[in-house]
Amino acid sequence: MGRHGWNSGARRWRLTALIGVGVAALALVLTVLSTLSDNKVSTAGTTPDGDKVYGTPAEPLKSPGPAVGWGFTHTEHSADEGADAATERAEKLLAGRPLPQNEAIMGWGADNPEPVKGSYDFEALDRRIGFIRKSGGTPVITLCCAPDWMKGGKAGVNKTNWTQSNLEKAPYARHYQDFANLAATVAKRYPDVRHFIVWNEFKGFWNDEEGRWDYEGYTKLYNLVYKALKKVDKDIRVGGPYLVMDSHNPKQSEGTSDAVTGDWGRMDQRVVDAFEYWNKKKAGADFVVVDGSSYTNDDEMLPDEFAATDKFTDVSRWIEKRTGGLSLWWAEYYVEPADSNDDRKGWSEPHRVAVQASALMAMAKGGATSGFYWNPETEKGASCAGCMWRPTDRASGGRPLPMYGLVSRFNEEFGPGTTFRSVDVAADDEPNVRVIGDDKAVLVVNTLNRAIDAEIDGKRFQMQGYEVKWLRR
Repeated sequence: MGRHGWNSGARRWRLTALIGVGVAALALVLTVLSTLSDNKVSTAGTTPDGDKVYGTPAEPLKSPGPAVGWGFTHTEHSADEGADAATERAEKLLAGRPLPQNEAIMGWGADNPEPVKGSYDFEALDRRIGFIRKSGGTPVITLCCAPDWMKGGKAGVNKTNWTQSNLEKAPYARHYQDFANLAATVAKRYPDVRHFIVWNEFKGFWNDEEGRWDYEGYTKLYNLVYKALKKVDKDIRVGGPYLVMDSHNPKQSEGTSDAVTGDWGRMDQRVVDAFEYWNKKKAGADFVVVDGSSYTNDDEMLPDEFAATDKFTDVSRWIEKRTGGLSLWWAEYYVEPADSNDDRKGWSEPHRVAVQASALMAMAKGGATSGFYWNPETEKGASCAGCMWRPTDRASGGRPLPMYGLVSRFNEEFGPGTTFRSVDVAADDEPNVRVIGDDKAVLVVNTLNRAIDAEIDGKRFQMQGYEVKWLRR
């Protein structure tokens, strides 16, 4: 999970003109650059200590809640770049139904934010956060990944190693505080970003000797970042641990846990241990973040692709009990096994949207308050399997696709604070549909690849194969 578009979408390193900087500060910058040779970084607009308040909101910031709703994550290619007509169309599309939007600080479309210690390049991240603002979204930042010099690599512009294996390395323990300092710098730069996720999927935090997650190392990093962000602003919301909730075939007993089980499978004991450690040793948390798939580690969807999404309900309820009811976010969620290229293109779009709808229902039924769809936008093309809008490389791009309709409507109808109500389903129809509803709306999914007659809340109607239907109450 989380590997689509891991590389930077733009590796553009340019020395931006230094405008409005005092002579003394300019001299200091030039002195540093002269010692770095080809390690040139963009420091335009920063204060001498590297901090900048980027785009301070006109209105006073309000203390945010721990839940932001149902949205998506920007990946390597997104609507912040492309043909002007297409990016503007996507911007207006999103503004029509504002969604929470998540962006990483390095990789997945963002360049190395600190190629040299104390010197920053936020050009790509500025562009992404700017797009989120213009499209009316609630910005969320994932604090991953780490500059090369924090993990044994070379410092400097054009020296970043963008291979997946390098990007997914964790910072060395001696640089945990440096990473926390970077997190604080990011928070100061974007004061309207009030929600931060610490790291991504425990990347690089694996204990080879003991064959388990290095939850001690991750928790040390998390705690330093948590404290650094709270020092910037106590009202900033911080969450972790962003673990992948791996599961196995329900018949497998070795290496599995009895803590969370179902027809869909059994949780991996190593994941349970890592979560329990972080939950016990964390310095604090305003919300909890996990990710995972409805299928097992062997890509089994048990008993089928729709019923397998019950895993999201069961895991969500278990987490809620362990954390005392902290708001739960699914940073990523997957229902369709990937191919050898980590692509998910094997299903028709109606099939894909129907199972995704089932997953959203399952998370909400388990008590989750927020979830982020991993938007797999391609760089070019007229179509895009599972995308929320057509790729923006051409003027005709930026138009909505079915997945956008699902996610945006789900957030609109069942956002934070929703009180769900029971939905009456005719007994004969119950095996074929999945439903969820509140006082105003009901979402119905046909789980069959054929037309059916369904009776919901006493109303009879026909549904096409894999149809996702909204009803008013």
